[in-house]
Amino acid sequence: MKSAQHLVRRFASDDRGNVAILGAIVMTLVIGFAALGVDLGAIFADRRKAQSAADLAAIVAAGNLNNATNAASATVVRNNYPANALVGVELGNYTANAAVTPDKRFVTPATGTPTAARVTLETKTPLYFARYITGSSQYTIKTTATASSTALASFAIGSRLLAVNGGLINAMLGSMLGTNLSLTAMDYQALANARIDALDFLSAVATRANVTGPTYDNVLSSNIKMADFLAAMLTTQQTANGNNAATITLSSIAQATSAQSTRIAPGSLLDLGPYGSLAIGQKPKVGASLSLLSLLAGTAAVANGTNQIATSVNLNLPGITQVSVVATVGERPVGSGWFAVGAQGASVHTAQTRVLITIQLAGSGGIPSVNLPIYVEVAPGTATLSGISCGRPDISSSTVTLGVTPGVVDAWVGNVSMADMTNFRTKPNPPPAALVNLSGVTITGRAHAEISNTAAKQVDFSYADIQAQTIKTVTTTSFTSSLMSSLLRDMSLTVTTGPLALPLPGAGSTIANILSGATSSIDQILASTLAALGVGIGQADVWVSGVRCDGAVLVN
Repeated sequence: MKSAQHLVRRFASDDRGNVAILGAIVMTLVIGFAALGVDLGAIFADRRKAQSAADLAAIVAAGNLNNATNAASATVVRNNYPANALVGVELGNYTANAAVTPDKRFVTPATGTPTAARVTLETKTPLYFARYITGSSQYTIKTTATASSTALASFAIGSRLLAVNGGLINAMLGSMLGTNLSLTAMDYQALANARIDALDFLSAVATRANVTGPTYDNVLSSNIKMADFLAAMLTTQQTANGNNAATITLSSIAQATSAQSTRIAPGSLLDLGPYGSLAIGQKPKVGASLSLLSLLAGTAAVANGTNQIATSVNLNLPGITQVSVVATVGERPVGSGWFAVGAQGASVHTAQTRVLITIQLAGSGGIPSVNLPIYVEVAPGTATLSGISCGRPDISSSTVTLGVTPGVVDAWVGNVSMADMTNFRTKPNPPPAALVNLSGVTITGRAHAEISNTAAKQVDFSYADIQAQTIKTVTTTSFTSSLMSSLLRDMSLTVTTGPLALPLPGAGSTIANILSGATSSIDQILASTLAALGVGIGQADVWVSGVRCDGAVLVN
């Protein structure tokens, strides 16, 4: 027993061979870690390769959003991965906003038309040594990439005002701005021909109105005094174009409205889309050009709100002795203006407009005059960015397509009340109006005409059209004659004679002849009045002011 204990103690105290034993253990660990390092290195190398393939697939998918999955799959295969490595292609909307955390900037499914794509790849890397630790012969690598399309266009909908009547637009625009204007048709034509950059203008608004906030969106969401808005417009025009005729005209309007306290929200006029998140003063590669007259008219309409515009006009038209106008302009659909920058799916709208024009017609055949009240309601017209065809690398081959739907027109000859003019929840259904009151004889009349267009018309703009900001007019396909002619075809006349009144033989046909003879003049009054308010009868005027085709880019 003692001998055995002695042998144990001798063995425990004998340190000969320790180095060899420890060396064997250490070498085993070193070889194991080296083997594991080989596998880890392969995993990291394969991850970089897979991420590159995912990035390329996302860029191609975002550049082909209508065929994103096939485009991404083809890219994956070209990068030597099997097609089934592509496990996901998600379409959505991407917001380039630093205030939004990166994981929330891409939203799927898309709201409206997709603007970005997120691609997910799943690949396998074989394990050689780590399989003895993990128990698996492969390691799964999952990579994602998001890319956003940067095909953008700036476009607008409104009125051409090509044939400006100085007296009429002075009355209408002055009433909306709360002042008196006495400008000539040439003054307004100078405003129509002038262009300013939208972002330069909003930068001037921010300075003038002391807007707090770093981005253009802060300006758009602010509540700005109309006087500051017009002053910023003048500053931008003067800086861009000098002291030309448009500058002098705009200066007189700004001075006439300098005391006005009315406030407006710029976002009810302009929608900058992805440009809105840019810092104030920052400019994108392609600017957004605004017509000075269109911007002025839009400002006046927003500043006026739904207040009635009442004025009398003298257009010196044959058969017309007097014209009075009452108009109300409703709000545009929520979140829209007349000018926008955006990707496919962005829209602009005209405002719902109601006009009651009371026209006194020169009489004949025993009827000294005819009083004709015409009510016209124009629903919002819409232009939607249907597509952008980007010419790469030659930008001059790019085109933009707008889907345009003019607003539905509802017109009456009837006794429309002032309450009807401001009640935008329902359409009027007026009783007959008194056209003639003469010695106990009353002649009343009622007529109705509706002009509608059920489908959007696709309108293409070439790069030359875009550079020139060519205005194109879309007319409702169901409206081929004048509005007054449509009303005349539906006109119902009633002659009421009092007990002491003398009969008026042929009164109905006499009035019909008076109305028929003045058809052209009445149509001109209707068209000019609505054009001054930024809309047309069964028409929509659209133009594209810029296109940006940078392709798709990776985003965070």
